[in-house]
Amino acid sequence: MSPTQVIVIVLVVLVIAALVVAGRAYARRRALRSRFGPEYDHVVAEQDNRSAAERELRDRERRHAELTLTPLSPEGRARYAAAWEELQVRFIDSPAETVGDADALVTRLIAERGYPTGDFSDQIAHLSVDHARTLTHYRDAHEIHLRNSRGEASTEELRQAVVHYRALFADLLGEEPVGNRPPEQRHPDPSHDATSR
Repeated sequence: MSPTQVIVIVLVVLVIAALVVAGRAYARRRALRSRFGPEYDHVVAEQDNRSAAERELRDRERRHAELTLTPLSPEGRARYAAAWEELQVRFIDSPAETVGDADALVTRLIAERGYPTGDFSDQIAHLSVDHARTLTHYRDAHEIHLRNSRGEASTEELRQAVVHYRALFADLLGEEPVGNRPPEQRHPDPSHDATSR
């Protein structure tokens, strides 16, 4: 075999190896995008580069695999759905308190399912593996809850927080707790009847 043929063979092998490596990286990236949905883009935006973000997401998968998650029993689902319905009814009279109650109820459900509930960023990381599509709602609800605790949230923002909490709540519950109706607002104008809501 001539030296030229050896060089050509080595170059072909190197090109094939590079294509295999690139193909694997693409397949891993696609799998992460598929699994994490919008959370993939969120983590990429937070990290210095795409590789660091993908390492973070793979680390989340590894830590998630160590959890012992438990599905809710039918009785547990019914209990949580009833608690959510009661919470939405209370919103009319006490929206600020209800947002705190919604946060507490979602946190109890997260814990009962087997997720850690300590640090909020750890909660997000663990939930992102199976519930990535509702995390934006959870982040938004939590931010409004924090503003509410400082007395900075409007009634409409509080209503939005409950709607956001419901998205993750329903995802964790495995069903919509009380249909798809948002909490109602109390209207100061007595002529504002139920049909205009």
